[in-house]
Amino acid sequence: MRFVVLNGSPKGDVSVTMQYVRFIQKRYPQHEFLIHNISQRISKLEEDEGAFQKVIGDIGSADGVVWAFPLYFFLVPSQYRRFIELLWERDSTVAFKGKYTAVFSTSIHFFDHIAHNYMNAICDDLSMRFFGGFSADMYDLLKEKERERWLSFVSAFFEATRNKAPTLRNHLPLTPISLKYSPGEPKEALDAGGKKVVILHDVKDAKSNAGRMIDFLRKTLADKPEIYNLFDVHIRGGCLGCIQCGYDNQCAYTGQDEYIEFFNTKVKTADILVFAGAIVDRYFSSRWKMFFDRSFFNNHTPSLTGKQIGWILSGPLAQLPHLRQVLEAYTELQLAGFAGVVTDEGTESAELDENLRALAHHLIDSASRGYIRPMTFLGVAARKVFRDDIYSRLRFPFRADHTYYKEHGLYDFPQKQYGVLIRNGIFGLLTRITSFRKEVYKKRIKGGMIKPLKDFVDRAS
Repeated sequence: MRFVVLNGSPKGDVSVTMQYVRFIQKRYPQHEFLIHNISQRISKLEEDEGAFQKVIGDIGSADGVVWAFPLYFFLVPSQYRRFIELLWERDSTVAFKGKYTAVFSTSIHFFDHIAHNYMNAICDDLSMRFFGGFSADMYDLLKEKERERWLSFVSAFFEATRNKAPTLRNHLPLTPISLKYSPGEPKEALDAGGKKVVILHDVKDAKSNAGRMIDFLRKTLADKPEIYNLFDVHIRGGCLGCIQCGYDNQCAYTGQDEYIEFFNTKVKTADILVFAGAIVDRYFSSRWKMFFDRSFFNNHTPSLTGKQIGWILSGPLAQLPHLRQVLEAYTELQLAGFAGVVTDEGTESAELDENLRALAHHLIDSASRGYIRPMTFLGVAARKVFRDDIYSRLRFPFRADHTYYKEHGLYDFPQKQYGVLIRNGIFGLLTRITSFRKEVYKKRIKGGMIKPLKDFVDRAS
């Protein structure tokens, strides 16, 4: 059989992802694997219609398609996102219809479920026969059990393709937004109290819902915010995955475009940030994705600490719970305040006006009080993933991360809590005594759990 592999790594063949594919090529020489380095060649595919149609033609003649990519900032790389956008922009989706497909990713399992959910949905939107997804740790290929798991998945995919096995559709088509937003005039202008407000967006049509929402928010603020369209910022390309920034946060693009200066002088200097735009095939646009990917020159450290962040999105966010997770997780990992999200999913323009005014109020109020809400599982779990990998296998090459984590006490491993360890050891021995164990678990455990908290509350004025 003939399979097309759509490689999402900007590093092309010299990538972790493609080593897994090469392994499969060696194990299954009876199959033909046609590899297209999508992300590495995205500029060529955008500019050369012939090159783009060559990829589409190969997909049309293949028995199956493998989407293979590394995870970048919760999702596929921005170059891969752009390719997916092009499929609809150039009306080239028919080649995918009915094709058996599998999704494969490599990462450190940082929100890999988001990327797989997104790609599964894209495959469903393309009317493909989605077999399943396989998320591998970067170096799982070196472990015998994980190699066996990878081979088992691939073998089952090949068999399903050959036998035209039934597949499940996991995502329904999105219901488009029906509201044509017609904003009113703000009742009053809110004073930001001297806080610097910056609105970033990727809107091309000022009369679109997103454009009108941005304009209404602008009018709601007494001190006019700084507004920047990402398409007006010279960004040469997406993140290359080269990790040159790992040592001292110096990006390979330094001096070649405006992104780093823009991020450092416009974005990082704001007190309040509003990210705005439209949902494009179940995510932000590829331009927004490029913005987020390129911020990786900061590596795995927060760069927007203490800022208040609000989101304005035109599109069916309520139908995309995983995208909502991204908004909250991104804000938490930045150690920033999550002020809320406003979408145009309602039915009344007046209601949307009130939501935008409420967002402005929350942003200003939280900024004035310096309030950052506690992390949820999204932020806590993600920081522990980073903590463990930066301390161990990723300490080199991410030396800048390691220095930051040491200086800011992020290496908070539980085995360093010596008092807790001693207590656990003592009580572990004592609870082997039947009478002591019954006394503790039947009579004292509930009161013991709250004792330090109760003592503090009792002492509080």
